[in-house]
Amino acid sequence: MKMTFRWFGENDDSVTLDQIRQIPAVKGVVGFLSDIPAGELWPMERILEYKKNIEAHGLELEVIESVNIHEDIKLGLPSRDKYIENYKETIKNLGQAGIKVICYNFMPVFDWLRTDLSYKLPDGSEAMLYDDDKLKGLDPIDLVKSTEKNSNGFSLPGWETDRLKELKNVLKLYENVGEEKLFENYEYFLKAIIPTCEKYDVKMAVHPDDPAWSVFGLPRIVNSKENLDRIVKMVDSTYNGITLCSGALGSSTKNNIPELIRYFGDMGRIHFAHVRNIKILSEKQFHEVSHLSSDGSFDMFEIMKAYHDIGFEGYMRPDHGRMIWNEKARPGYGLYDRALGVTYLNGLWEAIKKMSK
Repeated sequence: MKMTFRWFGENDDSVTLDQIRQIPAVKGVVGFLSDIPAGELWPMERILEYKKNIEAHGLELEVIESVNIHEDIKLGLPSRDKYIENYKETIKNLGQAGIKVICYNFMPVFDWLRTDLSYKLPDGSEAMLYDDDKLKGLDPIDLVKSTEKNSNGFSLPGWETDRLKELKNVLKLYENVGEEKLFENYEYFLKAIIPTCEKYDVKMAVHPDDPAWSVFGLPRIVNSKENLDRIVKMVDSTYNGITLCSGALGSSTKNNIPELIRYFGDMGRIHFAHVRNIKILSEKQFHEVSHLSSDGSFDMFEIMKAYHDIGFEGYMRPDHGRMIWNEKARPGYGLYDRALGVTYLNGLWEAIKKMSK
């Protein structure tokens, strides 16, 4: 297992590379060129410049999260082919630069979604919350405005302005796209790109829908064992894999995370692990918590044990942290609580390894 830490770049992150380097056992950064719009080519010179800076701080760059997919690909519009060609060229450039995994998602319009970015917990810390009842009373445009307003001045992954500026028009286009059509468009995309992935040794790792159900009537298909199984079999290649996010999949009580780890791990399809805990309050209502098992609804020991049992040698990172100790940062992506998460996960990993001898 290789422990990593997500970083958004020097001009778009409150966390520095020097700080990340000092977190015990963190060897690499999960990177992202946030200023390149979805569908555009990632130039080799930009990738190499970004990587060189990270390596100069004693860290590796082998995982990218994310290379965003243009909505025309998800919608299956005639214009999708030019964006797919750009995506293939980006995969080539990343592979030649030494990138091993691309984490991406196939969620229509919205990436991860929360109704409150600064929900106050009893201990005084703040965490993100999702409440489906509140979402039902919101206009999508109002949610976008609220999310931007409460992001502490940072861009949010999946909520880039260029992706959402045509929100009304895009939502209208999705009125004719159901789950089966989205599966069809997804398969078209995978069949086009996986040969390039195989050629340049870059594994694709799809991130599950977050939360694991439809929002604003939009279709969502990456949210269950059955659907993930269908996706990895669309193109039967180890390069067509999964980012197994415990928080995203676990938002639905129908998903047993250790079971999913063992099932897809035995297939060799988990290329990236997002390990976090959430507190489920009721059906379709939850909030983020620390990584500690007792703070949330997941048994983190059993999750880490499942990764150990499958002999997981891929990339792992802590996920959404709370805002603690008066930190002001991108919601979910501050330094302190995620660093605590790394330490907790590493402690579990060391104990499980020693217990298994």
